[in-house]
Amino acid sequence: MSLNITTYSEYIKKAAQILPRGAFLTVKGKDKVNPMTIGWGAFGFQWGMPTVEVMVRESRFTKSILDDSMEFTLSFPLDESMKTALSYCGSKSGRDTDKIKDLALELLDSENIETPSVLCKGIIMECKVVSSVSMSNYSTDNEILEKWYKNGDLHTMYYAKILNCRELD
Repeated sequence: MSLNITTYSEYIKKAAQILPRGAFLTVKGKDKVNPMTIGWGAFGFQWGMPTVEVMVRESRFTKSILDDSMEFTLSFPLDESMKTALSYCGSKSGRDTDKIKDLALELLDSENIETPSVLCKGIIMECKVVSSVSMSNYSTDNEILEKWYKNGDLHTMYYAKILNCRELD
């Protein structure tokens, strides 16, 4: 599927404003759907396609699932109705709990990938990983390492093609 760049541009303006407040990054493993909260990322147009970059720490349960599936969804809530769920998904690990069940979250099937989205009033994106880069102590500025990575738990950056965007009311 090819995403219309005009449509993409409309959605990223809203999503970029929401991201610092939190969004759900959802992955699907063999027998588990796991949402986590993200607050960092970037949107772009790279390799001739609309892209999003998301960051997942090496220690996160989500990372192993993402490395296997190479796809994810993003849900950007437009209002405060998901604030508690975002907080919970940012503080609990899917290794230890089923966040979907704990929060009674509703899922929305994707149109182009196997991974569902957390259903919310907001922007939904379906994404397919096209490249990933792991951070290293050698290639990262010391100020950044000292401020954000004192424990050494670095991020992997995932660059993904945005296959579909939609807004739910």
